[in-house]
Amino acid sequence: MDHEMVRLIEPLIPALRRYARALMRERAAADDLVQDCLERAIGRWHQRRADGDTRAWIFTILHNLAMTRLRRTARRPVHVALDDADAANLSQAGAQEEGLRHRELLAALAKLPDEQRTVLLLVTVEELSYAEAARVLEVPIGTVMSRLSRARERLARLISAEPQASFPPSYLRSVK
Repeated sequence: MDHEMVRLIEPLIPALRRYARALMRERAAADDLVQDCLERAIGRWHQRRADGDTRAWIFTILHNLAMTRLRRTARRPVHVALDDADAANLSQAGAQEEGLRHRELLAALAKLPDEQRTVLLLVTVEELSYAEAARVLEVPIGTVMSRLSRARERLARLISAEPQASFPPSYLRSVK
């Protein structure tokens, strides 16, 4: 494997995994997506533009693979054998306030339309510029800006509309 390729790709793997996890919402599917993305990037390394942005090119590959998979799974349900199920998906996290806020944010993020969620994740989480996000999504930069604006507004409305977790006093006991 080309040392230049490894030098450019390896630092991107954590960001690719984060983005894939946010898109696929399931660790194993996200890991498979990143693996396929890396295989495709390595196999087509000779096709990338030498003067192009490697990060945007690889995120484009990941995004396109994810959209294909999401469209495919939307048509048919996913069956997972109980033995293959991730234990984290079968358990319930504690009810700490931070955990509740995190779940509230993830739930609100999941309610965003795909085009708004993807641009929000690329720009805010993965810190791509508007121009890089436009290249990844293959849309004009103005579209990225308007989708991002609408995503932020809708996310703020969804979070403020979510009922705050409150526990009746009977659930709050002091321990002596």
